[in-house]
Amino acid sequence: MTVPSNVQLDPAAEALAPTMREWRHHLHAHPETAFEEHETSAFVADKLRSFGLEVTTGLGRTGVVGTLKGRHQGNRAIALRADMDALHIQEQNDFAHRSVNPGRMHACGHDGHTTMLLGAAKVLADDPDFHGTLHVIFQPAEENEGGAREMVADGLFDRFPVDSVYGMHNWPGLPLGRMALRPGPMMGSYDIFEIVVHGRGSHAAMPHLGADPITAAGHLLTTLQTIPGRSLHPLDSAVVSTTQIFGGDTWNVIPPSVTIRGTVRAFKGGVQDTVEARMRTLAEHTTASFGCTAEVRYERRYPATVNSAAETALCAGVAARLVGAENVDHDPMPSMGAEDFAFMLEKRPGSYVWLGNGPAEGGCTLHNPAYDFNDANLAIGASYWVTLARTLLSPNAEKAA
Repeated sequence: MTVPSNVQLDPAAEALAPTMREWRHHLHAHPETAFEEHETSAFVADKLRSFGLEVTTGLGRTGVVGTLKGRHQGNRAIALRADMDALHIQEQNDFAHRSVNPGRMHACGHDGHTTMLLGAAKVLADDPDFHGTLHVIFQPAEENEGGAREMVADGLFDRFPVDSVYGMHNWPGLPLGRMALRPGPMMGSYDIFEIVVHGRGSHAAMPHLGADPITAAGHLLTTLQTIPGRSLHPLDSAVVSTTQIFGGDTWNVIPPSVTIRGTVRAFKGGVQDTVEARMRTLAEHTTASFGCTAEVRYERRYPATVNSAAETALCAGVAARLVGAENVDHDPMPSMGAEDFAFMLEKRPGSYVWLGNGPAEGGCTLHNPAYDFNDANLAIGASYWVTLARTLLSPNAEKAA
């Protein structure tokens, strides 16, 4: 697929597109999952050093930060962030750059994200015509394990102070050459729960001699679904999804316990508080009505990804210059999918945007074993980063600050 005619690419990023394609295919073929990104980090660090950036490795275990000073003095500093990790998925593609690491795959496009930011770093290093300091953050473990949280805890913004921080994700189903962003919640929070229903095992033919945790768990499953509809304000959003239930070993034995697991998504911390409290109450009382007890573990993994208004307006202006104002969606429906870039946005203002990746048919959806990042986006994403950096670190931005 070629770059649509509405996109005004940065000339240097456009010229770098074939090289970026080679980088991206290498990364796709060698995926590494959370905190195992040793080869990926080394690849990134080597490229950044070859561009002339100052490089720091090992932040948040396997994270990399590259620092580039502008040609002109300035007090402002910004950060651009890309995620590097892959998923525990067995790839089903058969092209030449498919994964060579069994059970691991870049099924979310982090190979593309890393490549686009590397490309932007190369372009800006070749012509650092800006004021101030640019930090490029290559983050590990976005999937499930909170690599952004680890980098922040490891002193990311203490060692690399910035005025604002920016992220981007490819978005299948959004046409190539379009972008989407909004102030406020962009992505949902990510909580997990585990409820162990304890009963009393018995012969399946003599259930009156036990306390059946399977029956109790079945009723609890239905009851949990009342939380969004009956415990929250109608204009607040939450998703409670049970994704695992297991217990028992054979046909004629009622087991002593059953385990239920799942995830909760929301856009507000207060909603998370309500869901957790109601889940604990319902688990206790629903199971008690069957003579059972419930042990609840509720873990808050990621907060909601919330864009700050001023920074999002700046990003929208850059996006309009890149793809045309008519191709920028300023009010997309937020996604209940989660993104640990949220931890960075809790510490600094900034904005997270979606970059259209083209049709989602044929398995090209996120976390699908047939997914592949759209190479036509490499020059688009790199151009966005280059334009954003030069805009935010321009003399006018310096004076406004």
